[in-house]
Amino acid sequence: MSPTPTPAARPPRPKKRIGAEAREVKGFWRAHRWLLLRRLSQAGVLALFLLGPLAGVWIVKGNLSASVTLGVLPLTDPFVLAQSLAAGHAPALSALIGAAIVIVFYALAGGRAFCAWVCPVNVITDGAGWLRRRLDLSGGRAPNPRLRHWLLVAVLLASALTGRLVWENVNPVSLTQRALIFGGSAVWGAALAVFLFDLLVAPRGWCGHVCPAGAAWSLIGRVSVVRVSARHRDRCNDCAECYAVCPEPQIIPIALKGKDGAGPLILDEACTQCGRCIDVCAPDVFTFSHRFDKLDKIDRQERPTP
Repeated sequence: MSPTPTPAARPPRPKKRIGAEAREVKGFWRAHRWLLLRRLSQAGVLALFLLGPLAGVWIVKGNLSASVTLGVLPLTDPFVLAQSLAAGHAPALSALIGAAIVIVFYALAGGRAFCAWVCPVNVITDGAGWLRRRLDLSGGRAPNPRLRHWLLVAVLLASALTGRLVWENVNPVSLTQRALIFGGSAVWGAALAVFLFDLLVAPRGWCGHVCPAGAAWSLIGRVSVVRVSARHRDRCNDCAECYAVCPEPQIIPIALKGKDGAGPLILDEACTQCGRCIDVCAPDVFTFSHRFDKLDKIDRQERPTP
């Protein structure tokens, strides 16, 4: 009598790509809305700067460190102004006004919204993160998350000692913008170095752990009004896709899981307001809100049932 054949092992279910379920449930637009709007914003900002030198249409003069729009509106990077003051330079009144305008705007919109919605380096680091997930790369170790704040202090001290705007000599944001306008392998090398660093050495390493400009924006973001909220966290199915796409995943659990009785608002200064958690979440746990929204201040256990 022949032995009963052992049934073949069932192959494991293929793992869906990040955001696949959201696309099935919500459609392409709602599963990519904030990502596409961010890319449109970043491309639009760069286009305004490129129109002058490439087409002779000077809507904006300057760069992301300091600019004048239509000859009227000055905008100044507060971190650049801080370096200038530390270096002992007396800034022009327009620079002070420009910094004040920028600080007020990002105090409302979220300090690190600059990182997600304006900074061209974000496209590079997002690309590295996407490729890292597609190649299923593991390993690597990110530096201490406080490193960027230590570098912020170090840059200001170096500016004070040298009398120069130290960070602007190596700032990948300025170098990337310069590369787009003037080209040059050396400046493109800075962008490539950031890409390889995030891809192979430290996942989410540059923006999340190293960049001192990001640290400066996060300080402004401490008081920002616009916030991401896990308002419908009772819908969470623990798929962890929000963690996979978030550039600062350590900020999600407190609001999502209500640790220590925390409400659903993500109040951490590190949040970039990128909206990717909103995009990829099929059950629509996350939404944009503001810090004064009463629905986001009470815990879900206390929220009345509709």
